[in-house]
Amino acid sequence: MFRLTRLLSSEKSDMTTQMPVVSERIAVSLKTLVDFARPAAGLNFHHRKIRAKQSGGYISRFKGRGMEFDETRLYQAGDDIRSIDWRVTARTGKTHTKIFREERERPVFISVDQRATMQFATRGVFKSVLAIKIAALLAWTAHHHGDRIGGQLFSDSHCHEIKPQNGKQSVLHFLNLLVKKPVLDASLRGEELDLEPVLKRLLHHVRPGSLVYVISDFRGLTFHAETLLVQLARHCDVVLMFIYDELEQHLPQAGQYRFTQDEHDMIIEANAKQSLDYQQRFLTKQQHLQDLAKQRNMIFIPVNTQADPLACLKM
Repeated sequence: MFRLTRLLSSEKSDMTTQMPVVSERIAVSLKTLVDFARPAAGLNFHHRKIRAKQSGGYISRFKGRGMEFDETRLYQAGDDIRSIDWRVTARTGKTHTKIFREERERPVFISVDQRATMQFATRGVFKSVLAIKIAALLAWTAHHHGDRIGGQLFSDSHCHEIKPQNGKQSVLHFLNLLVKKPVLDASLRGEELDLEPVLKRLLHHVRPGSLVYVISDFRGLTFHAETLLVQLARHCDVVLMFIYDELEQHLPQAGQYRFTQDEHDMIIEANAKQSLDYQQRFLTKQQHLQDLAKQRNMIFIPVNTQADPLACLKM
Protein backbone atom coordinates (compact mmCIF):
# COMPACT_ATOMS: atom_id res chain seq x y z
CA MET A 1 0.00 0.00 0.00
CA PHE A 2 1.44 3.33 -1.05
CA ARG A 3 1.22 6.56 0.90
CA LEU A 4 0.45 9.75 -0.96
CA THR A 5 2.87 12.22 0.53
CA ARG A 6 2.80 14.98 -2.06
CA LEU A 7 0.31 16.11 -4.69
CA LEU A 8 1.84 17.45 -7.89
CA SER A 9 -0.86 20.07 -8.31
CA SER A 10 -1.67 23.67 -7.52
CA GLU A 11 -2.94 22.54 -4.09
CA LYS A 12 0.46 21.24 -3.07
CA SER A 13 1.65 24.29 -1.13
CA ASP A 14 -1.65 24.76 0.73
CA MET A 15 -1.80 21.12 1.72
CA THR A 16 1.81 21.08 2.90
CA THR A 17 1.33 24.03 5.24
CA GLN A 18 -1.71 22.38 6.82
CA MET A 19 -0.06 19.01 7.44
CA PRO A 20 0.83 18.14 11.02
CA VAL A 21 4.28 16.89 11.93
CA VAL A 22 4.95 13.68 10.00
CA SER A 23 5.68 11.57 13.08
CA GLU A 24 2.33 12.62 14.54
CA ARG A 25 0.58 11.38 11.45
CA ILE A 26 2.16 7.95 11.16
CA ALA A 27 2.68 6.86 14.76
CA VAL A 28 1.20 7.39 18.20
CA SER A 29 2.95 7.45 21.56
CA LEU A 30 1.92 5.68 24.74
CA LYS A 31 1.72 9.08 26.49
CA THR A 32 -0.87 10.26 23.98
CA LEU A 33 -3.02 7.21 24.68
CA VAL A 34 -2.64 7.52 28.44
CA ASP A 35 -3.68 11.19 28.22
CA PHE A 36 -7.01 10.09 26.70
CA ALA A 37 -8.13 8.93 30.17
CA ARG A 38 -9.59 12.33 31.08
CA PRO A 39 -11.56 13.12 27.88
CA ALA A 40 -12.85 9.53 27.77
CA ALA A 41 -14.60 10.13 31.10
CA GLY A 42 -17.21 12.13 29.20
CA LEU A 43 -18.06 9.27 26.81
CA ASN A 44 -20.85 6.78 27.31
CA PHE A 45 -21.61 3.84 25.04
CA HIS A 46 -24.06 2.02 27.30
CA HIS A 47 -27.88 2.24 27.31
CA ARG A 48 -28.17 4.86 24.62
CA LYS A 49 -29.22 5.14 21.01
CA ILE A 50 -26.47 5.22 18.44
CA ARG A 51 -27.33 6.39 14.97
CA ALA A 52 -25.39 4.67 12.21
CA LYS A 53 -24.39 7.02 9.42
CA GLN A 54 -26.19 5.19 6.65
CA SER A 55 -29.11 5.77 4.33
CA GLY A 56 -32.55 5.34 5.87
CA GLY A 57 -31.53 6.85 9.20
CA TYR A 58 -30.93 3.42 10.68
CA ILE A 59 -30.99 3.51 14.47
CA SER A 60 -29.82 0.69 16.70
CA ARG A 61 -29.87 0.37 20.46
CA PHE A 62 -27.29 -1.56 22.43
CA LYS A 63 -28.92 -4.42 24.34
CA GLY A 64 -27.32 -3.29 27.58
CA ARG A 65 -25.13 -5.21 29.97
CA GLY A 66 -25.56 -8.90 30.67
CA MET A 67 -28.15 -10.11 33.19
CA GLU A 68 -27.64 -12.61 35.98
CA PHE A 69 -30.13 -14.45 38.22
CA ASP A 70 -30.99 -12.68 41.47
CA GLU A 71 -34.06 -14.33 43.07
CA THR A 72 -37.43 -16.02 42.52
CA ARG A 73 -40.76 -14.45 43.54
CA LEU A 74 -44.47 -15.01 42.92
CA TYR A 75 -45.59 -14.26 39.39
CA GLN A 76 -47.17 -10.82 38.93
CA ALA A 77 -49.29 -9.47 36.10
CA GLY A 78 -47.05 -8.14 33.36
CA ASP A 79 -44.10 -10.44 34.10
CA ASP A 80 -42.43 -12.04 31.10
CA ILE A 81 -43.74 -15.62 30.86
CA ARG A 82 -40.32 -16.65 29.53
CA SER A 83 -38.93 -15.92 32.99
CA ILE A 84 -41.26 -18.33 34.82
CA ASP A 85 -39.33 -20.65 37.14
CA TRP A 86 -41.03 -23.94 36.32
CA ARG A 87 -39.18 -25.95 38.97
CA VAL A 88 -40.27 -23.71 41.83
CA THR A 89 -43.77 -23.44 40.33
CA ALA A 90 -44.09 -27.25 40.25
CA ARG A 91 -42.73 -27.63 43.76
CA THR A 92 -44.95 -24.97 45.40
CA GLY A 93 -48.02 -25.20 43.22
CA LYS A 94 -47.90 -21.43 42.68
CA THR A 95 -46.47 -19.64 39.66
CA HIS A 96 -43.07 -18.08 40.35
CA THR A 97 -40.90 -15.96 38.09
CA LYS A 98 -37.15 -15.43 38.00
CA ILE A 99 -35.79 -11.96 38.72
CA PHE A 100 -32.58 -10.90 37.07
CA ARG A 101 -30.29 -8.04 37.90
CA GLU A 102 -27.85 -6.19 35.74
CA GLU A 103 -24.29 -7.39 35.91
CA ARG A 104 -21.93 -4.89 37.48
CA GLU A 105 -19.46 -5.26 34.67
CA ARG A 106 -19.49 -6.22 31.04
CA PRO A 107 -16.71 -7.42 28.76
CA VAL A 108 -15.74 -4.85 26.14
CA PHE A 109 -13.58 -6.37 23.39
CA ILE A 110 -11.80 -4.11 20.89
CA SER A 111 -10.33 -5.54 17.68
CA VAL A 112 -7.86 -3.21 15.94
CA ASP A 113 -6.65 -3.58 12.37
CA GLN A 114 -2.97 -2.72 11.80
CA ARG A 115 -2.43 -4.37 8.42
CA ALA A 116 -0.46 -2.73 5.63
CA THR A 117 -3.61 -1.20 4.14
CA MET A 118 -4.05 0.78 7.36
CA GLN A 119 -0.60 2.40 7.01
CA PHE A 120 -2.02 5.02 4.68
CA ALA A 121 -3.22 8.63 4.63
CA THR A 122 -3.40 11.66 2.42
CA ARG A 123 -5.20 13.82 4.98
CA GLY A 124 -5.18 13.87 8.76
CA VAL A 125 -3.43 10.83 10.25
CA PHE A 126 -2.72 7.30 9.08
CA LYS A 127 -5.72 5.00 9.29
CA SER A 128 -3.69 2.86 11.70
CA VAL A 129 -3.13 5.83 14.02
CA LEU A 130 -6.80 6.80 14.03
CA ALA A 131 -7.78 3.20 14.79
CA ILE A 132 -5.40 3.09 17.76
CA LYS A 133 -6.66 6.40 19.16
CA ILE A 134 -10.28 5.29 18.91
CA ALA A 135 -9.41 1.98 20.57
CA ALA A 136 -7.67 3.77 23.44
CA LEU A 137 -10.65 6.06 24.03
CA LEU A 138 -12.99 3.07 24.06
CA ALA A 139 -10.76 1.25 26.54
CA TRP A 140 -10.71 4.21 28.92
CA THR A 141 -14.48 4.63 28.57
CA ALA A 142 -14.99 0.97 29.50
CA HIS A 143 -12.72 1.48 32.50
CA HIS A 144 -14.71 4.50 33.69
CA HIS A 145 -17.88 2.39 33.51
CA GLY A 146 -16.35 -0.43 35.53
CA ASP A 147 -16.29 -2.84 32.58
CA ARG A 148 -13.65 -5.37 31.71
CA ILE A 149 -11.40 -4.52 28.77
CA GLY A 150 -9.99 -7.04 26.33
CA GLY A 151 -8.76 -6.73 22.81
CA GLN A 152 -7.23 -8.01 19.64
CA LEU A 153 -4.49 -6.46 17.52
CA PHE A 154 -3.75 -7.88 14.09
CA SER A 155 -1.43 -7.14 11.20
CA ASP A 156 -0.64 -9.08 8.02
CA SER A 157 1.43 -11.66 9.90
CA HIS A 158 0.52 -11.12 13.55
CA CYS A 159 -2.60 -11.60 15.62
CA HIS A 160 -2.65 -11.22 19.38
CA GLU A 161 -5.48 -11.20 21.91
CA ILE A 162 -5.69 -10.22 25.56
CA LYS A 163 -8.36 -11.54 27.89
CA PRO A 164 -10.88 -9.02 29.26
CA GLN A 165 -9.98 -7.81 32.75
CA ASN A 166 -10.99 -4.84 34.84
CA GLY A 167 -8.92 -2.11 36.39
CA LYS A 168 -6.50 0.54 35.19
CA GLN A 169 -3.73 -2.01 34.69
CA SER A 170 -5.82 -3.84 32.11
CA VAL A 171 -6.21 -0.58 30.16
CA LEU A 172 -2.47 0.09 30.29
CA HIS A 173 -1.78 -3.47 29.17
CA PHE A 174 -4.03 -2.92 26.17
CA LEU A 175 -2.46 0.46 25.36
CA ASN A 176 1.00 -1.09 25.45
CA LEU A 177 -0.20 -3.70 22.98
CA LEU A 178 -1.43 -0.94 20.67
CA VAL A 179 1.89 0.93 20.54
CA LYS A 180 4.11 -2.15 20.28
CA LYS A 181 4.26 -4.91 17.70
CA PRO A 182 2.24 -7.93 18.84
CA VAL A 183 3.99 -11.20 19.56
CA LEU A 184 4.21 -13.30 16.42
CA ASP A 185 1.92 -16.32 16.51
CA ALA A 186 3.99 -19.28 15.29
CA SER A 187 0.97 -20.81 13.57
CA LEU A 188 0.67 -17.71 11.37
CA ARG A 189 4.35 -17.33 10.50
CA GLY A 190 4.89 -16.54 6.85
CA GLU A 191 1.18 -16.05 6.14
CA GLU A 192 -0.78 -12.95 5.29
CA LEU A 193 -3.96 -12.48 7.25
CA ASP A 194 -7.26 -11.54 5.68
CA LEU A 195 -10.25 -10.99 7.92
CA GLU A 196 -11.49 -14.57 7.95
CA PRO A 197 -8.83 -16.08 10.28
CA VAL A 198 -8.88 -12.90 12.38
CA LEU A 199 -12.64 -13.14 12.92
CA LYS A 200 -12.37 -16.85 13.68
CA ARG A 201 -9.99 -16.02 16.49
CA LEU A 202 -12.27 -13.21 17.62
CA LEU A 203 -15.23 -15.61 17.87
CA HIS A 204 -13.10 -17.97 19.93
CA HIS A 205 -11.96 -15.32 22.41
CA VAL A 206 -15.11 -13.21 22.85
CA ARG A 207 -17.62 -14.15 25.53
CA PRO A 208 -21.36 -14.03 24.63
CA GLY A 209 -22.94 -10.79 25.82
CA SER A 210 -19.81 -8.75 25.17
CA LEU A 211 -19.71 -5.36 23.49
CA VAL A 212 -17.38 -5.84 20.52
CA TYR A 213 -15.75 -3.11 18.43
CA VAL A 214 -14.06 -4.00 15.13
CA ILE A 215 -11.96 -1.04 13.95
CA SER A 216 -10.75 -1.65 10.40
CA ASP A 217 -10.85 -0.64 6.75
CA PHE A 218 -12.44 -4.09 6.17
CA ARG A 219 -10.19 -5.05 3.29
CA GLY A 220 -10.48 -8.81 2.74
CA LEU A 221 -14.04 -9.05 4.03
CA THR A 222 -14.97 -12.21 2.14
CA PHE A 223 -18.30 -14.02 2.22
CA HIS A 224 -16.95 -16.43 4.84
CA ALA A 225 -15.62 -13.52 6.91
CA GLU A 226 -19.08 -11.90 6.80
CA THR A 227 -20.59 -15.16 8.02
CA LEU A 228 -18.28 -15.03 11.05
CA LEU A 229 -19.34 -11.44 11.78
CA VAL A 230 -22.98 -12.53 11.63
CA GLN A 231 -22.26 -15.35 14.09
CA LEU A 232 -20.59 -12.88 16.42
CA ALA A 233 -23.56 -10.50 16.23
CA ARG A 234 -25.97 -13.25 17.32
CA HIS A 235 -24.52 -13.30 20.81
CA CYS A 236 -22.79 -9.92 21.18
CA ASP A 237 -23.37 -6.25 20.47
CA VAL A 238 -21.10 -5.53 17.50
CA VAL A 239 -19.90 -2.13 16.30
CA LEU A 240 -18.17 -1.87 12.93
CA MET A 241 -15.96 1.22 12.73
CA PHE A 242 -15.03 1.70 9.09
CA ILE A 243 -11.80 3.70 8.76
CA TYR A 244 -11.08 5.29 5.40
CA ASP A 245 -9.03 8.04 3.80
CA GLU A 246 -10.50 10.76 1.60
CA LEU A 247 -8.47 9.51 -1.37
CA GLU A 248 -10.12 6.09 -1.06
CA GLN A 249 -13.52 7.74 -1.38
CA HIS A 250 -12.67 10.26 -4.09
CA LEU A 251 -9.63 9.98 -6.33
CA PRO A 252 -8.14 13.35 -7.27
CA GLN A 253 -8.70 15.01 -10.61
CA ALA A 254 -6.86 13.77 -13.67
CA GLY A 255 -3.13 14.38 -13.55
CA GLN A 256 0.16 13.00 -12.25
CA TYR A 257 0.67 12.25 -8.57
CA ARG A 258 3.66 11.10 -6.62
CA PHE A 259 3.37 8.26 -4.10
CA THR A 260 5.97 6.97 -1.69
CA GLN A 261 6.43 3.78 0.30
CA ASP A 262 9.45 3.74 2.57
CA GLU A 263 12.34 4.84 0.30
CA HIS A 264 10.53 4.06 -2.95
CA ASP A 265 8.68 6.63 -5.06
CA MET A 266 6.39 6.19 -8.02
CA ILE A 267 4.34 8.43 -10.28
CA ILE A 268 0.72 7.53 -11.00
CA GLU A 269 -1.31 9.18 -13.73
CA ALA A 270 -5.04 9.33 -13.08
CA ASN A 271 -7.82 9.87 -15.61
CA ALA A 272 -11.50 10.72 -15.20
CA LYS A 273 -12.84 7.22 -15.95
CA GLN A 274 -10.50 5.55 -13.48
CA SER A 275 -11.49 8.04 -10.81
CA LEU A 276 -15.19 7.41 -11.39
CA ASP A 277 -14.79 3.62 -11.35
CA TYR A 278 -12.71 3.77 -8.19
CA GLN A 279 -15.26 5.97 -6.44
CA GLN A 280 -18.08 3.61 -7.39
CA ARG A 281 -16.23 0.60 -5.95
CA PHE A 282 -15.74 2.45 -2.68
CA LEU A 283 -19.40 3.47 -2.46
CA THR A 284 -20.49 -0.09 -3.24
CA LYS A 285 -18.28 -1.46 -0.47
CA GLN A 286 -19.50 1.11 2.05
CA GLN A 287 -23.14 0.48 1.17
CA HIS A 288 -22.61 -3.26 1.51
CA LEU A 289 -21.20 -2.82 5.02
CA GLN A 290 -24.10 -0.54 5.94
CA ASP A 291 -26.64 -3.06 4.69
CA LEU A 292 -24.92 -5.92 6.49
CA ALA A 293 -24.98 -3.95 9.75
CA LYS A 294 -28.64 -3.01 9.35
CA GLN A 295 -29.74 -6.54 8.52
CA ARG A 296 -27.81 -8.16 11.37
CA ASN A 297 -28.48 -5.56 14.08
CA MET A 298 -24.91 -4.27 14.19
CA ILE A 299 -23.76 -0.65 14.44
CA PHE A 300 -21.93 0.88 11.48
CA ILE A 301 -19.82 4.01 11.98
CA PRO A 302 -17.71 5.35 9.08
CA VAL A 303 -14.77 7.54 10.15
CA ASN A 304 -12.32 9.27 7.83
CA THR A 305 -8.70 10.03 8.68
CA GLN A 306 -9.41 13.72 9.26
CA ALA A 307 -11.95 13.03 11.99
CA ASP A 308 -11.46 13.89 15.65
CA PRO A 309 -11.54 10.47 17.38
CA LEU A 310 -13.21 11.93 20.45
CA ALA A 311 -15.92 13.68 18.43
CA CYS A 312 -16.78 10.58 16.41
CA LEU A 313 -17.53 8.68 19.64
CA LYS A 314 -19.72 11.44 21.09
CA MET A 315 -22.52 11.11 18.59
